[in-house]
Amino acid sequence: MSKPFVYVTRLLPEDQLAKLKETANVEMWEKEEEPCPRKVLLEKAREADGLLTMLSDKIDQELLEQAENLKVIANLAVGYDNIDVKYAASKKITVCNTPDVLTDTTADLAFALLMASARRIAKAADYIKEGKWKGWGPLQMAGMDIHGKTLGIVGMGKIGTAVAKRGTGFDMKILYHNRSRNKAAEEAHGAKHASFDEVLEQSDFVVCLTPLTEETKEMFTYEAFKKMKRKAIFVNASRGAVVKEDDLKRAIEDGLIAGAGLDVFASEPIQPDHPLLGLRQVTALPHIGSSSEETRLKMMELCSRNIAAVLKGKQPETPVT
Repeated sequence: MSKPFVYVTRLLPEDQLAKLKETANVEMWEKEEEPCPRKVLLEKAREADGLLTMLSDKIDQELLEQAENLKVIANLAVGYDNIDVKYAASKKITVCNTPDVLTDTTADLAFALLMASARRIAKAADYIKEGKWKGWGPLQMAGMDIHGKTLGIVGMGKIGTAVAKRGTGFDMKILYHNRSRNKAAEEAHGAKHASFDEVLEQSDFVVCLTPLTEETKEMFTYEAFKKMKRKAIFVNASRGAVVKEDDLKRAIEDGLIAGAGLDVFASEPIQPDHPLLGLRQVTALPHIGSSSEETRLKMMELCSRNIAAVLKGKQPETPVT
């Protein structure tokens, strides 16, 4: 009896797929950073029993209708807004993600982005490399303090809670907005639940960590930024589509907020001529929230275990459906 077929949409290390290869015949897209072309993905999905996908892969109804053998999709991310989960469930296809293993790593990055934006770290590094440092000045590359400020978190899940924990180390007051109360975060880190408007109005740093849903799509508009403090910094480490990017650009240009730290964008990869990248008040990163070597390898291994489990008729570790 032949093994089931699994297609992986990026080139991953062989070691992380070793266990999966005991269960299935595995084929990978040949490149690590360039996405698998839609035409190839559709072709492979038609014969695949399992798919190991990235956030940039669109697993929609068109693909799922053609994937007659497909039993499981493992997404290399905690989010899964790139997958039509409801339609997959109707086809009895199991969808899995990679929660928990990336929580602290992503929280590290979100807080690092906050710090880099506040203290102008990237600009200061470029200042030296470009030969502009001619001497010390009292307000040279002056940023803003982080300690003792108010940290507002929009989306108080596991990553949000981990960011709150980091904020307490800087003696920050923690406010958060979430669709439900997070009493564990309140008890452990002194976080206080507040309305969306209250978080915007009272925070010195607003960190967005909410998943992308119909309710959160483009929730950060010009009107939202207008409610923030003029010296506040906005940080987005969730999904680019929660922000109206034209509105963010206008808000920064109009002086409504002091700046932004962005790890995600509405369309990725973002192009060098994107208007946001032309603003000196914006610190931009290439979607590296969970990108530590240790964490990414754990995510790959979890995806492999989830696919293997489903193909063996067992329960996966982290099913979405």
